[in-house]
Amino acid sequence: MASPAPLPERIPLIAAPATPFTPHGDLALDAVESLAGWLVRQGVDGVFINGTTGESHSLTAAERLQLAERWVAVLRGSGLRCILHVGSNAVRESRELAAHAQRIGASGIAALAPSYFKPADVEAWVECSAWIASGAPDLPFHAYDLPALTGIHLASDRFLVEATRRIPTMAGLKFSNPDLVLLQRCVGSLAPGQELLFGCDEMLLSAVALGATGAVGSTYNLATPLFRVQQRAAAAGDWDLARRAQRHAVSLVDLLARHGYLGSLKAVLSHLGISMGPVRLPLRSPVGPQVDALLAQWDEWSALTDRITAAQA
Repeated sequence: MASPAPLPERIPLIAAPATPFTPHGDLALDAVESLAGWLVRQGVDGVFINGTTGESHSLTAAERLQLAERWVAVLRGSGLRCILHVGSNAVRESRELAAHAQRIGASGIAALAPSYFKPADVEAWVECSAWIASGAPDLPFHAYDLPALTGIHLASDRFLVEATRRIPTMAGLKFSNPDLVLLQRCVGSLAPGQELLFGCDEMLLSAVALGATGAVGSTYNLATPLFRVQQRAAAAGDWDLARRAQRHAVSLVDLLARHGYLGSLKAVLSHLGISMGPVRLPLRSPVGPQVDALLAQWDEWSALTDRITAAQA
C-alpha cells in the first residue's frame, strides 16, 4: 500500500484585510499602505480585498472601487496576490466591479452569489458566476461559498464541475464552510490547476489534511507566523506542536469574537500602530473597558504565541 502524501510545509495564506475608516466612518485610504506593510512583514502570500472582513456589504460601490484601486497600487511590484471580491446582490454591479478589477491590474476576482434573492439551484449559481466572470475575461475567478452569512446551502462540489465547464477562467473556490465532508467532495471536484482556499481559520489544520490547497482568512492579519509553525510542524510529523498551534489559533478567534469580531480585529491592529477606525453599523466596535480587556487578553495571547513559535526555532 502506498504511503499517504506528506502534508505541504507551506500553503498560500491570503489575508482578508479589514477596511480602515476614519473615526467618523469614512474610508481612510492613507492607512492601506501601513496595513499592507504590516501584512508583508507577517509573511502573507496575498490579500483578499472587499470581502467579509473588509465589510464589503457595508461599503458603497464607489468606495469599493476606491479601496480596490488603492490596494492594487500599493501592492504593485510586491509579488503578493491581490484578489478582489466583487460579489453584490446586484449581479450587474458585480460584473462592473469585475471589469474594473481587470482594468486596474488585480490578480484575480472572487464573488459571493447574490444572497437576498438567492440562486435556487446550482445552475442559477453557475449562471450568476458566469455573468460576473465574463466582465473580467483575463482574470482567474473564484466562487465564494459562505453559507453562514448568505444562507445559500448548495452543492459546491457540483457547482465546481458545472462552473468549470461554463467559465473559462474558473480558478477554484473560496470555501468558508465548516462542512469538512463537503470540503472533501470539493477537493475531489477540482480541475487541474484549480485551488480550494479554505476560509475557516480555526479549522485550517483539518482542512489542509483533507486537501485544501490554501487559505483566506481574517486571522492572517495577526497570526500568520503561528500558522506557518503549524504547517511546518504538520509536514514534519510533529503533531503535538501542530495541534498546539491550531488550538492557539482557536483561542484567538474566541478572543476576538468575545468583544465583537471585526471591531476587535480593528482595535488590535490599531493597538499595533495601524489606525483602523471603527466598524460600520450594524456592527459595533468595543469601547472603554471592553477595549482594555481585549488588549490585555491580546497581549497575553501574543506572548504565548512567541513561546509556541520559539518551540520550533
